[in-house]
Amino acid sequence: MSPVSEALVLEEPLDVVGRMIRSERVELVHVARREGLGSEDAIDAVHDALCTFLKLAQRKELPEDPAALPAFVAGIVRNAARNKRRLHHVARPHHDVDAIDRITGTDDELATDTMVELAEEHVRLRACVDRLCDTQKAVVTLRLLEEQRGEDVATTLGISRGYVDVLLHRAKHSLRACMMED
Repeated sequence: MSPVSEALVLEEPLDVVGRMIRSERVELVHVARREGLGSEDAIDAVHDALCTFLKLAQRKELPEDPAALPAFVAGIVRNAARNKRRLHHVARPHHDVDAIDRITGTDDELATDTMVELAEEHVRLRACVDRLCDTQKAVVTLRLLEEQRGEDVATTLGISRGYVDVLLHRAKHSLRACMMED
């Protein structure tokens, strides 16, 4: 049993949070960073998660098993980080171009062939997106490429949230079918 887990049984929730901040803050920030947040946003996500932990403790909704506490708090941090990323339109960091070379190997010819294949696939996808109707194209651009929330897309386009979901579903189906054509 970790010191934090033992403390939960013996101390008040506020004391437990204080102990957790001192002992596990680095690990909790790493959990938030792995979800794609910057350092400041990760600290905010940990703060939000600890506030949620206190609310759950007040309502006596914490896990019965004190050994489950670290995983429970890490899950709250992970969810807070994901929510923060979604709400603030922060995209997960993408792999850099050098990562493609590492994936395909160091052989320049192999890396070049792979990059050509990726470029051809990108051109095919762009052609498939161009075949969509204007509304579907706008929904795909805003939801998938700019990673905006469905409510924001609906407001921007002046349509209902449900219709955004329907258009996105149909566009994904059309894009899959188009990409499978040869």
